[in-house]
Amino acid sequence: MTEGDANKEKLVEGTLLSHLVELRDRLLRSFIVTGIVAVPCLYFANDLFTWITEPLRQRLPEGASMIATSVVAPFMAPFKLGLLTAVFCAMPYLLYQLWAFVAPGLYRHERRFALPLLVSSIVLFYGGAAFAYFLVFPVMFQFFVSTTPTGVAMMTDMTQYLDFVMLLFFAFGLAFEIPIATVLLAKTGLVSVSTLGSKRGMVLLGIFIIAAFLTPPDPVSQTLMAVPMYLLYEGGILLARLLLRNAPVRVVEDEESDAHST
Repeated sequence: MTEGDANKEKLVEGTLLSHLVELRDRLLRSFIVTGIVAVPCLYFANDLFTWITEPLRQRLPEGASMIATSVVAPFMAPFKLGLLTAVFCAMPYLLYQLWAFVAPGLYRHERRFALPLLVSSIVLFYGGAAFAYFLVFPVMFQFFVSTTPTGVAMMTDMTQYLDFVMLLFFAFGLAFEIPIATVLLAKTGLVSVSTLGSKRGMVLLGIFIIAAFLTPPDPVSQTLMAVPMYLLYEGGILLARLLLRNAPVRVVEDEESDAHST
């Protein structure tokens, strides 16, 4: 091995080591911030659980209530909710740490494109969770309560309820990411914008099938998820058309400026 090859190898090892150190530091910051956010979330865990169960409790028949079928459930369910809420609240900071780690390796036009998508994905995920809580849960739980057979007392276990609503929060949050996925497909060239527009019928059918798997087996919940998903798909097509207009010219200009800067 020549001296030049040895110097290159040392440079590569040093760069890899510096990246690993930076990754460790950013993970440590993420854990610390999440832990700090978790303190008030755990302190108010019972209040959070009362708030998250309100859409169901308001629609239960008079005299009915939620139950705990496990000895540890009255403690573990709110505790689990507190931790999940901490991660949910700290997500913008966690994603910022991820962005700060990968951004130096991107071209200028990639950073200009990726940062708005990152911010939009956060906002859309929160929007999906809020849509589920304020619009979907009241209608869905009213439907479930109204269809309870005569002679059956509806008493939902608190742990099962928490798992159920967390799954729906996650499902609706991901469903609201459809515009981001649509723009990425068009931006990377995997699918053209015209193709996305011409496949509306297949997409609509696929959306209803996906909604059937992600929501409870009732037409109300399925429709409440499928309709916003399709509207977001149309919004993603419109956004892709706006963002990709004159995109090739901008990419060339940015790559030339990056080359001159190096």
